[in-house]
Amino acid sequence: MLTVKDLRVSFGAAEAVRGIDFTVVEGEILALVGESGSGKSVTARALLGLLPPTATVGGSATLGDRELIGADEESLLEVRGSQIAMVFQEPATALNPVHTVGWQIAAVLRAHRSLSRTQARQEAVRLLDLVGIPDPGTRVRHYPHQLSGGQKQRVVIALALANNPRLIIADEPTTALDVTVQAEILSLLRDLRDRLGTAILLITHNMGVVADLADRVAVMHQGILVEQAPVEDLFARPTRAYTQALLAAVPRLGHRTPSSPVSAVDALRLDQVVVRYKDFVALDGVDLRIAQGEVVGLVGESGSGKSTLGKVAAGLLHPASGTVSLLGGDPSASRDRLGFIFQDPAGSLNPRMSISDCVGEPLRIHRTLRGRPYHNRVAELLDAVQLPRGYARRRPRELSGGQRQRVGIARALALNPGLLIADEPTSALDVSVQAAVLELLTSLQRTLGFACLFISHDLAVVDSLAHRVTVLHRGQVVEEGPHHEVLRTPTADYTRRLVAAVPIPDPVEQRRRTREVAPVT
Repeated sequence: MLTVKDLRVSFGAAEAVRGIDFTVVEGEILALVGESGSGKSVTARALLGLLPPTATVGGSATLGDRELIGADEESLLEVRGSQIAMVFQEPATALNPVHTVGWQIAAVLRAHRSLSRTQARQEAVRLLDLVGIPDPGTRVRHYPHQLSGGQKQRVVIALALANNPRLIIADEPTTALDVTVQAEILSLLRDLRDRLGTAILLITHNMGVVADLADRVAVMHQGILVEQAPVEDLFARPTRAYTQALLAAVPRLGHRTPSSPVSAVDALRLDQVVVRYKDFVALDGVDLRIAQGEVVGLVGESGSGKSTLGKVAAGLLHPASGTVSLLGGDPSASRDRLGFIFQDPAGSLNPRMSISDCVGEPLRIHRTLRGRPYHNRVAELLDAVQLPRGYARRRPRELSGGQRQRVGIARALALNPGLLIADEPTSALDVSVQAAVLELLTSLQRTLGFACLFISHDLAVVDSLAHRVTVLHRGQVVEEGPHHEVLRTPTADYTRRLVAAVPIPDPVEQRRRTREVAPVT
């Protein structure tokens, strides 16, 4: 159905895609995998003519007998939405916040088909029902902000399906979603392929998602396709060193040995903490303990209260009731003993500041060091996170995502914190970069001995790092204990459903689980 030959994309002298070949047949799911910068998204956008004018595109991409590369805008408009549709990574930015979801679907329908407004609205309701939106007749009048993350992604898929495309390009369609919502979306995409015969080009760096959904896999590295194979063959017998390294970097639930006991002295303690936002109870009688030198993983779906708990621990939010103790005192009085690693390293670093100034910012704010001792401490921190000292003069935009996250870690450690709060610190990173950052965090924690509250929705990542795990659901702790007990033999029904929803990087085992376990709702 789609044949790509010698596709080349360059931006000036920089070659982003270097002569790749692949095909997609009807009803097939082809996964295009690789790290950031490998050329995956550039390839997808080249097929639809969505690259900026600075891009030079060569080669061939034919949909049936229609050539896409070099086609004029009018021809591409006929293809977009009707023949090839795209599902973007972030549904919140893919949807227009000032229009209802029904209006947006109807607009796509009427752009390609002769439908009245009433007919387009009826078709919008049908499409919302097709993708599993509950009460579609009502939700068609809702705005994006009134829907959950998983529901917004379903609306984006409904938009892609509006005109019965032959091919859907899904660009990281589950990256920002909880594992339970991810399971729902993967089940939906699989069902659409089976019922409608729609082919899917799946772009992702999540190898568990690949194992769950793909028929074939094409691996990209530095603009080149280094390996293509059926999914079972690629996971069982990867032939290229890059593919082998990529698979080896994937965290796997249940592969780490149980942790040793830690200190009996508390670094953080919450007792019966309640947090309310007007009539909404975000935390409802939460107890939490983190010992000195201990890493506690805090897991749960979006809206469970994880980030709220992190703010309470940092003294940024005062509970309505209950007590909080940080390093034996009030959190708001102990902020110089607290470090914070944010989810998005690009957004948390001042783009106008040098790396040296970013790392040293806590030292300046708390006036702990000046002059040569200050510069020596910044150099020590860069050494600790394995960044060359020459990077001190660079700006954040001159570093990769993994390097920027290392800067964020160095900044968080600047004041020798007793407690480090890490809020989804690896969710935006490729698996190989994620593995390096997790290894760095583990090494630093063992060496420096700080306690850590590690907030994440990735259970395999938590299992690779944490001594104990606390599971939050709707503002309440439903289970807590040693990582190997909570994540391998959970006792709470909610925890069991979370663990069952995690896709594992083994296509044979994952498909057996998919047949046996229904997606969580």
